[in-house]
Amino acid sequence: MAAPNTNHVLMVIPEHNAQQNQSNFLEDKDFDYSKRAQWLRAAVLGANDGLVSIASLMMGVGAVKEDASAMVLTGFAGLFAGACSMAIGEFVSVYSQLDIEIAQMKREKRMTNNGQNAEEMEKEKLPNPWQAAMASALAFSLGAVVPLLAAAFITNYKVRLGVVVAAVTLALVAFGGVGAVLGGTPVARSCSRVVVGGWMAMAITFGLTKLLGSGGLEM
Repeated sequence: MAAPNTNHVLMVIPEHNAQQNQSNFLEDKDFDYSKRAQWLRAAVLGANDGLVSIASLMMGVGAVKEDASAMVLTGFAGLFAGACSMAIGEFVSVYSQLDIEIAQMKREKRMTNNGQNAEEMEKEKLPNPWQAAMASALAFSLGAVVPLLAAAFITNYKVRLGVVVAAVTLALVAFGGVGAVLGGTPVARSCSRVVVGGWMAMAITFGLTKLLGSGGLEM
């Protein structure tokens, strides 16, 4: 009679580890990405707007001016104006939303303890205008710095334009990817959308400004 085979390996998976992994999976699956919508929208919008707006301004000036200082000065002016505009616009917009939601809460207010607790919980979820304004302004400035740094130290005109386009493209991919990951949306679709939009903005601004410059309207 053949001897029993004793070359078996018994693997024991601790029950608490399996439960922990299952719990982590359920938490990731059930995470509400809409909780990030307020600050994520302001941050991603601000970064993309700063990147595309300032790059387009610089490309527009570069279409009629080969001087690097003109491009950089235009970029800084756009950075200051854009950051202030984004912050103020976001503040006013979110503050209006806040007023509407508070008014609605007052209309639906209940006099019971449960109603008061629910109202306190709802107040914690209300939008923060200051947070949205700061996130928008800082994100806009972060995006605007990319084309400025790309153009500041390059004297050759054609190389400068190419470097600006390349730097902006990489930044658009990065911003689009980060926004997609944080928002739980498809990365490839988000990146392609922002990159194509940025290219279109720079190309249209460059082409129209070039057209105006060739028509005699030049600084």
